[in-house]
Amino acid sequence: MIKVLIVDDHHIVRRGLLFFLKTQKDIIVVGEAANGEEAVRLVAEHCPDVVMMDLVMPGMDGIEATRKIKELSPQTKVLILTSFSDEDYVIPAIRAGASGYQLKDIEPDQLVEVLRSIYQGEHRLHPKATAHMITHVSHVEQKEGRLVEELTKREKEVLAEIAKGKSNKEIAATLMITEKTVKTHVSNILAKLNVTDRTQAALYAVKHLGL
Repeated sequence: MIKVLIVDDHHIVRRGLLFFLKTQKDIIVVGEAANGEEAVRLVAEHCPDVVMMDLVMPGMDGIEATRKIKELSPQTKVLILTSFSDEDYVIPAIRAGASGYQLKDIEPDQLVEVLRSIYQGEHRLHPKATAHMITHVSHVEQKEGRLVEELTKREKEVLAEIAKGKSNKEIAATLMITEKTVKTHVSNILAKLNVTDRTQAALYAVKHLGL
């Protein structure tokens, strides 16, 4: 049985979902919540397989609730069911850990099919949500590409050596510059790429410089 928790601040929506899900032989509704706080508490109590989560609710909203639920119970899947398809909702919800994002105009049979697939570990997004994700990723990659262009030729050389796992001393010997100069270059690279450590810089180099 797939254990489901319904979270929505509208009683009539919860009733409608409960009525339909009760007709499914492989689904059991273990609880209902009217806000994020209740949802987190009920997840701790019932350990549901899937949480059907509204976004706009009084008190703790669905995005924050999703984040807390994933921290509390990583195995629990969250299916966002909302009326909002704006990027301002889609991106934060996916970042918070939601496995699905669907709009409330979805047909009941399709909703159940999505719920089952999310339970099996798939990710299911409404076409509008998918479009927002593609646009977001594209913008991020373009921004990252521009950051690489801000590096000087020498900084790119130092970054290439960082990607090989070399220490500042080894980089200094390879490029025939002082270790102090390497340290300065590394600081500049981290600042320009907006990363916090050498590992992130190395990953950046592999992705954008083909190293």
